[in-house]
Amino acid sequence: MEAYCVKCKQKREMKNPQNVTMKNGKKAATGTCPVCGTKMFKIGG
Repeated sequence: MEAYCVKCKQKREMKNPQNVTMKNGKKAATGTCPVCGTKMFKIGG
């Protein structure tokens, strides 16, 4: 799954993506950046 990395300022393929549900009930995905290791988050994933 592709998401935007805030630290690298580029779209990258997410490492270890996990599906989560936000408080408002919407689906999202969270993972880490393969280059810098920063947490990535994508709403609707």
